Amino acid sequence: MTDTLGQSQVIPYLLGLSKYGYQFVILSAEKKDNYIINKEVINSLLKNNNILWYPIIYTKKPPVLSTLWDILKLRVLSKKLHTKHNFQIVHCRSYITAFIGLYLKKTFGIKFIFDMRGFYADERIDGNLWNNKFFIYRIIYKYFKKKEVQFLTTADYTISLTNIGKNIIYNWKIFENFKPPIEIIPCCADLELFSTKTISNQFNNEFKIKYNVHDDDFIISYLGSIGTWYLLDEMLLFFKRLLLKKPNAKFLFITKDKPYNITNKAERFNIPVSKIIIVPAERNEIPSLLSLSKISVFFIKSVFSKKASSPTKLGEILGVGIPIICNSNVGDVDNIISSSGTGLIIDNFTDMEFDKAINNIDELLKIPKEIFFLTAQKTFSLQNGIDLYNNVYKKVLKQN
Repeated sequence: MTDTLGQSQVIPYLLGLSKYGYQFVILSAEKKDNYIINKEVINSLLKNNNILWYPIIYTKKPPVLSTLWDILKLRVLSKKLHTKHNFQIVHCRSYITAFIGLYLKKTFGIKFIFDMRGFYADERIDGNLWNNKFFIYRIIYKYFKKKEVQFLTTADYTISLTNIGKNIIYNWKIFENFKPPIEIIPCCADLELFSTKTISNQFNNEFKIKYNVHDDDFIISYLGSIGTWYLLDEMLLFFKRLLLKKPNAKFLFITKDKPYNITNKAERFNIPVSKIIIVPAERNEIPSLLSLSKISVFFIKSVFSKKASSPTKLGEILGVGIPIICNSNVGDVDNIISSSGTGLIIDNFTDMEFDKAINNIDELLKIPKEIFFLTAQKTFSLQNGIDLYNNVYKKVLKQN
């Protein structure tokens, strides 16, 4: 809950669902540093909304054994908490917590919701977090794929982030005669915050002075961390091509990543560091920063596991009225962008594809900002997400 993702993709839903009369107990694993910094703020927020929170400290090392240890801690604590609070539903976010959901369902008959978030084992392989060359990781991969089927079969309801992910599951031979109930709920955005209404002109003017940004600069932005999935090299190469057509372009990175990792790559590609701006913004500052950009760019590694991915940043960027340039074969992104006309999709990372997108930017900028916000509202509204979860809860509670 003390991570950025927990604050955008867990807590807002629970606050909304609490208004429907649900009482929540959160059992979470927290990274020690983030917990120390943010625990008081998060604890206060949850207490004020009658949500109980029982955190444990996430164990990172050694690999595999640390995960088993965390599962054991979660299992012991979940049993104690059930004795105290008598849960009717256990809502498990991703695969590790699903082990606990499976245990609670089998032991106490609690309704189990598998909020899968993606194909976990495939993500570990695709992201090079598990090296398939080693026998131990091949065994672990097969084990998780077997458990994946068990979670899907046993869960009273499953949540998928994408339509494509749901269709992939339904096409598995094992589900030829039985289709587990699956609801599609993408990563939604708080459109009360991510809106043109929250943009601060004063903040933006101060930012321009501080970072030497001029009104005639053509700003493109990237929002979020750059880690396993996001392709920094390709995004910088795209920017380098953009500079040929728009020499006044600057690349704004809104991220808490170390600046050196970005500027070092830029220098390797002979991109002037003066063209790179890196800002570690707080959440409430992001809409204003995004509004400074003409377009926002994100390129994601196109692998099997990403077919189940819903980038959180997509709804947030659209909410502020900013067009998007991204690559194909990532979840439902292609369909959303193409059908709404709110961005440009590139099929491969070549100069030809980059130039094709760059040559269409000016036309893209003619689209009214309202179109982008309406697209975000239709697909990524936090309230829509809350209502969909509420419907799933009601269906599960009605089951015998």
